[in-house]
Amino acid sequence: MIFLNNHVIGISWLTSADVSHKILPTLYILRGKQADRVTKKVGMKQRIRVVGIIRNEDGVLVLKRSRGRSEAPVFWELPTGKIEFGEQPEEAIARSLTDYTGLVASSIKIKDVITFLALEGSSRLSNLYIVYEIGISGDTKPTPRDRYTSYKFVKDFTSSNVRLNEASLSVLEITEGKVTSHVASRDTASAVAIYVDGASRGNPGPAGIGYHVIDVDGTTIEKGGEFIGFATSRVAEYLAMRNGVEKAINLGFKTVHFFSDSLMVVNQLNGIFTVKNQDIMPIYEGIQKLLENFENASFTHIPRELNTEADSQANAAIDQILDVVV
Repeated sequence: MIFLNNHVIGISWLTSADVSHKILPTLYILRGKQADRVTKKVGMKQRIRVVGIIRNEDGVLVLKRSRGRSEAPVFWELPTGKIEFGEQPEEAIARSLTDYTGLVASSIKIKDVITFLALEGSSRLSNLYIVYEIGISGDTKPTPRDRYTSYKFVKDFTSSNVRLNEASLSVLEITEGKVTSHVASRDTASAVAIYVDGASRGNPGPAGIGYHVIDVDGTTIEKGGEFIGFATSRVAEYLAMRNGVEKAINLGFKTVHFFSDSLMVVNQLNGIFTVKNQDIMPIYEGIQKLLENFENASFTHIPRELNTEADSQANAAIDQILDVVV
């Protein structure tokens, strides 16, 4: 058990034995008979890691793994470490950074907490990665050691010859949107993506919700927004997610990836954080009930800059009402 910002982190979930996906950003929620079948057949391993994003004018730092005696392909990865007994996550990433690169962190700031599934041999492994933005003082250069042999700073991973491992690919795509080409080229989940966002002018204040539905080939299926009255930002974010779930049901989708820039909403729906606010509890419970309509549903946190269309729709809905009032 580890603690992060006064929250206990300890996650497990189920995935169907007949799912062939290699990478699945965040959590899959399985219900009904499917979950019952999985409970009997699948034992899920779990891995918790800390990972650091270090950047300079040349890009993001990645390290080349030592191949050892294996003839397997060589991969690169973000600085990554385990949490040893008695350590806090911040202590683990600081120690791992020094142990593996010789660098000393001048600042450590949590950026995100993400979950995803990946294959390890013949079994599926659930991964929880605590992602940190790390600052390095001075002009100290990394000196890779132990499991690493060299380093690079990379700006564009889509054109670079650096071959990242699946975990670092997932971290960079979910937290920064830096890697987008690997999903199409791998045996990954094919599902509609629904981006949602809530906006409140004044918190509380005039509020709106927006959504953007994207097909598996990247084309827009539908987008829109709605004015929801006077609300706080957290209520707006939750109502936006509920609207996105309802939209998926109305369109007849059974497997959907939901994306939101609200870390609170995503982590609560993924079971990482508990719901304590009474104003959002009924909405949360309503979403949980609606999820029974899906075979698979996942929730992913993304930066605001990757959620511009849903944000635009939400704000346009507010502007339309305010213009009429004025």
